[in-house]
Amino acid sequence: MARTSVPVQKPRSLSLWKALSFVLRLGGLMPLSAWFALSLLLGAWYAFEIHIARPPMFWMGEPKSVDKMSPFTWTRTLRNRGFILGYSDLKGNPLWATYALMPTPPDAVSPQPPTGFKTDWRGINRIAPEYFNGSGYEIGHLAPPHSIGLVYGQEGQADALNMTNAMPQKSGLNGKLWERLEELELDPFAKQFGKIWVTAGPIFDPPLERLHTSWRVEVPDAFYKIIVAPDAKKMLAFVIPQTAHGDEPLDHYLTSVDAIEKRTGFDFFQELGDEEENRLEAAVDPAPWHLRELAHQPLRRTSGKADKRPGGENPPQSGSKRP
Repeated sequence: MARTSVPVQKPRSLSLWKALSFVLRLGGLMPLSAWFALSLLLGAWYAFEIHIARPPMFWMGEPKSVDKMSPFTWTRTLRNRGFILGYSDLKGNPLWATYALMPTPPDAVSPQPPTGFKTDWRGINRIAPEYFNGSGYEIGHLAPPHSIGLVYGQEGQADALNMTNAMPQKSGLNGKLWERLEELELDPFAKQFGKIWVTAGPIFDPPLERLHTSWRVEVPDAFYKIIVAPDAKKMLAFVIPQTAHGDEPLDHYLTSVDAIEKRTGFDFFQELGDEEENRLEAAVDPAPWHLRELAHQPLRRTSGKADKRPGGENPPQSGSKRP
């Protein structure tokens, strides 16, 4: 994962509170016809999101909560340049993120990040980078800014540095094992299969733990990643614990999509036919991905990554959620 310095940035939009106050004050001045027009506009925007803008950003459908009554899997879908995610304001984490990667030219260079991590105006809980200072955790991310920047440009890279794309990770995972897996997504996986789809997210097990520096952010126990090669009809799935040291072979953490669904409470790729879904999601087949040869590959640092801790000043502290 990218180790990027993270100066605190001011929100790029009016705060939700200011916007709400404005609407409430305006309410007494707006005639019924204006409220009707506003309702139509909001309805048109929602229809555009649901039926036009969002569907192309998923492969075989948006992840769905198995238990729709459980608040622990409630998310708000946030569309970004190059990726889309389901954000939990309750947990202060994205619960899933999905993006597609295509092969890039050998001389392609990711644009320099325009900013460091920044508060996303769309987050109700207003998570800020400084909440991680002194927490013992680094700011990890689901959609990787380097890869998103290479494929989708500077706007996508900037969106990937929103705190709605961030979650707490220990340094051995964030800057080593998780980053090694991110490097394989573009090269060789995207080069081998032409186009891949990636879905990633955190896993939370009891007991509940939040950052001691901010109760707004829950600490995951592990992280999952599902990589799909649609043309080859192959899937590759991992679950990596928070306690990973970073030098373990990647194939040590292989699992099935079915196992991830049981731990997360989400149903992935529900638009697949039942027979094909059952076959692909139950399989653990690393051979087509040549993972045995790649499992021990060291970190290449192709993205020119810098220190990713908040402000670049807080070394990881000892201790983790599960000793």
